[in-house]
Amino acid sequence: MHNFEGRDPISSHDLDRRSFLRATGVIAAATITGSLSSPAIAQESGGAAAKPLVNGRRKLGQLEVSSVGLGCQDITGTFYATAPRRPEMIALARAAHDRGVTLFDAAEAYGPLEVERILGEAVAPFRNQVVISSKFGWNIDPETGRMAGGLNSRPEHIRLAVDGMLKRLQTDRIDLLYQHRVDPAVPIEDVAGTVKDLIAQGKVLHFGLSEPGPQTLRRAHAVQRVTAVQNEYSMMARDPETDILPICKELGIGFVCWSPLARAFLTGAIDQNTTLQRGDFRAMVPWFAPDNRAGNLAIVALVKEWARRKGATSAQIALAWLSAQQPWIVPIPGTTKMPHLLDNLGAEAVRFTPEEVRELNAALARTLVHGARLPAGVLALSGMEAPAKQR
Repeated sequence: MHNFEGRDPISSHDLDRRSFLRATGVIAAATITGSLSSPAIAQESGGAAAKPLVNGRRKLGQLEVSSVGLGCQDITGTFYATAPRRPEMIALARAAHDRGVTLFDAAEAYGPLEVERILGEAVAPFRNQVVISSKFGWNIDPETGRMAGGLNSRPEHIRLAVDGMLKRLQTDRIDLLYQHRVDPAVPIEDVAGTVKDLIAQGKVLHFGLSEPGPQTLRRAHAVQRVTAVQNEYSMMARDPETDILPICKELGIGFVCWSPLARAFLTGAIDQNTTLQRGDFRAMVPWFAPDNRAGNLAIVALVKEWARRKGATSAQIALAWLSAQQPWIVPIPGTTKMPHLLDNLGAEAVRFTPEEVRELNAALARTLVHGARLPAGVLALSGMEAPAKQR
């Protein structure tokens, strides 16, 4: 259920990134109003990060979105034990839009409920210019946000969840509605059929699945066309390459990458001495355990090497690598920091030749990732297959 990309605590040896952040930190306020010109940014930061504008567009099925989106999960500070201020998060989302971002990703579970409220207020002035995605599927009271535990994709609950989303997001439709996790008690045909009805009513425009089993994806698509799958995918989490990405290519389904920066590992912000704050979800993630962290720094070193080669930051290399895999892949890095937003958006300026993609992929294949991408209990909810529909 996560889009973790926060980059605090901080102990980093990524000098290129530090240089970029120093420059963008000085000009962050000006970027919201557009009062600072691109040449000024270029003079301060240099390299691919100099023009953090998203001009490219990609297709998720028939849905056109910016080539980089904004993951909004942590704008309440829930997962990284940060304390962002609501006005700052509204300004951040609006700055993303000003710089070309059209895909904003939320979920009722984020907050819970509060992220949708903040996002709804943020995009209200330009609602018809952006794509809002959100997710249902957890057993959440749509009025109070109380987590009753477990999953709930019963048709009646989906309808209540969507009505709540529409109110919180201050909109008349959800552009892209995902099932957040496959419910092992509800046939996917019932889920897809319910979303199909919501599409017919105009409350939803497109259907998606997050972390589904491959057969569940096929079965859902047979009932209601799936526009996009949203799975964790990064240089450190390449599971989708085995079966989900081939199915997406076969069926014309787009792919959205949550946690494309491996929860900040790939930015160079994590090293062996980094201390995670109390309440930071990453303290429970095996990648970050002391015994695994040292080994995983090898992939960080590889990314830094490519950042030097391409005149970019580590974050930009990680995001550009994803975009280079397929033209229908869209990463949605999340952040609560303006300099990080600008850094991420600068990834569009980074280009890999086909030969460079092959070289980098080969190097990644030789670099072992230590530990699992999520705690066991959370990871068990990925790749599940829905029960068979009873005849």
